[in-house]
Amino acid sequence: MELTGHILTSEGWVDGTVTYGTTVERILPGPVSSTAPAILPGFVDLHVPGGGGADVMSGEAAVRTCARMHARHGTTALLPTPVTAPPDDLMVAAAGIAIVAADRRKGEARVIGAHLEGPYLNPDRLGAQPPFPQTPDLAAIDRVRAAVAVRLVTLAPEVDTGHVLIRHLAANGIAVQIGHSGASYEETCAALEAGASGFTHLFNAMTPLHHRAPGVVGAALAHAKFAALIPDLVHVHAGAIRAALRAIPNLFCVTDATAAAGMPDGAYPLGRYTVHKEGGSVFLDDGTLAGSALTMDQALRNLVGLGLDLADASRRLSTFPADYIGETMRGRIAPDASADFVLVDIERDLALTGVIVEGESIDFSA
Repeated sequence: MELTGHILTSEGWVDGTVTYGTTVERILPGPVSSTAPAILPGFVDLHVPGGGGADVMSGEAAVRTCARMHARHGTTALLPTPVTAPPDDLMVAAAGIAIVAADRRKGEARVIGAHLEGPYLNPDRLGAQPPFPQTPDLAAIDRVRAAVAVRLVTLAPEVDTGHVLIRHLAANGIAVQIGHSGASYEETCAALEAGASGFTHLFNAMTPLHHRAPGVVGAALAHAKFAALIPDLVHVHAGAIRAALRAIPNLFCVTDATAAAGMPDGAYPLGRYTVHKEGGSVFLDDGTLAGSALTMDQALRNLVGLGLDLADASRRLSTFPADYIGETMRGRIAPDASADFVLVDIERDLALTGVIVEGESIDFSA
C-alpha cells in the first residue's frame, strides 16, 4: 500500500510516497500535487480516561469504545488511564485494558499499556479525581503490574516517603510523572533525582509558580525535559502554554479525555463520579474542571493556532510522547516504524482526511 503527499519523516518534510504494510517500508521522494495532504505520524496519547461515552474503569467493552472513538480523531496509540479508585475497581480496569492491548480489533487505536493516574495522590490536590487516594504500597502496585503493562504512573512525591515507590517504578522501566501534588520546589527536585521524569497535565492540580515558592510548576519549568499538557485552551491559558514551550524542550500534549469526548453535552461517568459536558468542557457538579472532551486532531489545530509550525505541533502529539515511554517505533514515519499515519488537509484548517493504524485505514463513519 502507499500514500502520496507531504510526508513528515523523522528527518523532516519529504514530498513523495510512503509504502507500507503493517510497518513503513520505504519513503520515496517525488513530485506531489499542491492539493496533496500532509502525512503526519499517528498521534500517541498517554492520558486517556475515556471517550465515546465510555469510561475505561468499566472494563474491556469500554476500553474498545474509547479506542475506536479516538482512532477516528487521529490517535493511533494510547494509554487508557484509570482514575484513582478502590483496589477492586482498579483491577477491573487493568484487566480490560490488558485484553484490548493483547487483541487490537478493526477500527481501534493500539492500546500500548496503562497509565495509572494515582491512586498515590495528595488528598488535597485531587482535582476531579474520585476520593480514593492511597498510601504507596509496592505489593499493591505489583498486583496491578501483573494484570496489565503499566507504562506510566502519576503520583504526588510528598506521599511517597523516601521515594520508595518512585525508585521501584523507575527500576522497572515505568515512567513516573509528578501530578496532583502539593510538593514544594525542593521536594519536586528531590523526586526528579530519585527517578521521576515528567509532569502530569502541567499547571493543573499542582503547586503553582511563585517567585519565592516556585512549587511543582517552577521545578518543571526549571528542570523538566518532558512534561504533559492539555492544550484545550481551557485547562491552561495560551500564555502559560507558550512559557512552557520555551522552557521544556520535549513538552508534549495529551487529551485527558473523559467519556464525554466525542459526545454531545450531558452527563458521563468518571470512575465513581459523574461529570457534565457543557460547551466543549467537562465539569464536576461544583464546577471543577474534570478532564476534557479534547481530541488529538483538535489539539493539533489548537497548537498551530498558537503559532507552532505544523511539524513542531505534530511531533508534540506523536514523537515526543512516544519517546517519553520508550516507544521508538511509534510516533514517527521512518523505515520499520509502525505504519501509523494521520492525513490532514493543509488548505482546509487541517481537517482530518485519513487515519491509518498499523496499516489499517480507519472508517470515519464507524
